[in-house]
Amino acid sequence: MANEKNKELARDIIERVGGEENVDGLRHCITRLRFNLKDSSKADTEYLKKRDGVVTVVEASGQYQVVIGNEVSAVYEAITEVSNIGEGHTSSIAPEDDDRSPLDKFIDTLTGLFQPILGALTAAGIIKGLTSLLTVAGVDPTSGFMQVMTILGDGFFQLLPIALIITSAQRFKMNTYTAIAVGSVLLYPTLGTLQEGELLYTLFSGTPFASEIFNTFLGIPIILPPAGNYYSSVIPAIVAIWFSAKVEKWVKSWMPQIITSFFTPVMTLLIGGTLSLLVIGPVSTWGANLIGAFFSWIQNFSPILFHVILQSAWQILVIFGLHWGILPLAFMEAANPATNFASPIFAAVAGSTFPVFGAILAIWWKSREDKTRSIAAGSALPALFGVTEPAIYGLMLPMRKVFGATIAANIIVGVYNGIVNLVQYGAGGLGIFAIPNYIDATGANPMNIWHRIISFIALTVLGFVFTLIVGVPNIQDEEAVITEGGGEADDQTVTPVVAEENTNTTSTATAQKDIIATPIKGEIIALDQVDDPVFSSGAMGNGVGIIPSEGVVYAPANASVTTIFPTGHAIGLTTGSGTEILIHIGLDTVELEGRGFEALVETGDTVEAGQELIRFDIDLITEAGYSIHTPVIVTNTNDFEDVLITDQQTLGQGDYLLTTLGKQ
Repeated sequence: MANEKNKELARDIIERVGGEENVDGLRHCITRLRFNLKDSSKADTEYLKKRDGVVTVVEASGQYQVVIGNEVSAVYEAITEVSNIGEGHTSSIAPEDDDRSPLDKFIDTLTGLFQPILGALTAAGIIKGLTSLLTVAGVDPTSGFMQVMTILGDGFFQLLPIALIITSAQRFKMNTYTAIAVGSVLLYPTLGTLQEGELLYTLFSGTPFASEIFNTFLGIPIILPPAGNYYSSVIPAIVAIWFSAKVEKWVKSWMPQIITSFFTPVMTLLIGGTLSLLVIGPVSTWGANLIGAFFSWIQNFSPILFHVILQSAWQILVIFGLHWGILPLAFMEAANPATNFASPIFAAVAGSTFPVFGAILAIWWKSREDKTRSIAAGSALPALFGVTEPAIYGLMLPMRKVFGATIAANIIVGVYNGIVNLVQYGAGGLGIFAIPNYIDATGANPMNIWHRIISFIALTVLGFVFTLIVGVPNIQDEEAVITEGGGEADDQTVTPVVAEENTNTTSTATAQKDIIATPIKGEIIALDQVDDPVFSSGAMGNGVGIIPSEGVVYAPANASVTTIFPTGHAIGLTTGSGTEILIHIGLDTVELEGRGFEALVETGDTVEAGQELIRFDIDLITEAGYSIHTPVIVTNTNDFEDVLITDQQTLGQGDYLLTTLGKQ
């Protein structure tokens, strides 16, 4: 039960963020409340920054973060008591009252669905690229080794909808297993057999929506894509779960409680699964067919316009799954001996990935966020090999101006490709491995391969340069302050609440001292080098950052455990002399939900200096894309005359770290 002081603070915070109706969700970590607001302009940020009990306010990547400090759990509990807001809360505000543009909503949703699977997506992309490299190097593609490598690289991409079904269920608040049941309808292994047998009729014959019908469901035609299934597709699976989540919610609203546990999934699967197969899937198929017809017309009308539009739009088409309407045309071109197997479609498609590769290099070079640099490093090799999904969903969509820069590069070089009538001979190879396919075996078009190499280089350079021109924004919620325009704020208004530093150690030599050892082995960095605006500004108090070399947190002094976060990523201690210490392992690591952390103590425990408190997996944290910078903060800095920090750069367990000097 929260005390009245915290309840008063909770009510005030709710009112100042725009009321319950403006709150779409709330979570908390070791120091801050993380609000998702419908309209952040309704929040009274300046008031909250000055409000007693609030350290500061940070707005980052769509989150409105109210920094509380050590009492955050108590304030969060108070909020849940005095309001209907809680973990994962969704307000009753109608979607139409969300003042964000439809594009902002779509991009926010899409990136949110892909963020949890970026690691696996990148891994599969790297293996896919390496397999292409081995093929070009002459390794027999029919060997058992190469077939297994192909499966490792292609498996996740082919079954990508399954991962999206799970993340969509979480985002749209649907039962995960019911969602899998619905989504599996689109991925049924023998779904394509519904296109076999006697042709009944052709629906919409003579139009881009022409669909051959072999079977019906209660008289309703069953329409499938050319491949016969929705493997590797994105939008059909997402829309299917979005729709089914609404069906599930509707069924629950009237289903008697005594039978809802098993009849709700039945009704949801019947309605959501059936309409996903009969309506949602066909609509996406028709969209692809329409896109294919449009580009076929453009190709016949103007080669220059064709290259410009297709090359600049390809990555967007892939996002929506509309590229399937074009690929059949490309394969028909590549299989036509009458045209020497020349395909301008494949030429345009292959070029579209290289500005993304250039942008990735620029992001890796310029970004100050460890997580963003990690995503860039992991997605660079796949992009060079022609696989851009990790970069698109992890970087391009959150960085819309950068995405626009890559499109601009494709437009410019697309003009060049159209002028020289660039074509690819045959199908096969991705990214740089497609270059041999630009050699004309007949010798009639010897410059074709050189035009391809020139355009690849130009696209990479322009993607790199244009990204530097538009700027690399910060996109991680705890690692940067984002301006309204998407760039990094130059005038961060984080107000430090630290004691005025006193460097005259002689004058304070007679004050009470509390000597603190380093809790983690590793490299010491100044607090202002920690990649987080709240910690680095000193808003939480004075201290240092540590880059750990060992995954163990030791007690830095005899102390009591005042708080340890359930995920194990952060711990608060109070020494016998009253020094309050916060050790926050990594940045934004609350998102790992405890993976990689093992807490060895509990809140209220008394610990001795040198005792192991937490074990953590450094590799898991970094591979997941999170910064390992670990702030060690004296959170009650204002209670001391000064906090003196070691000048050593590398410390072992138990070495001297800092001293707090009591006020005289």
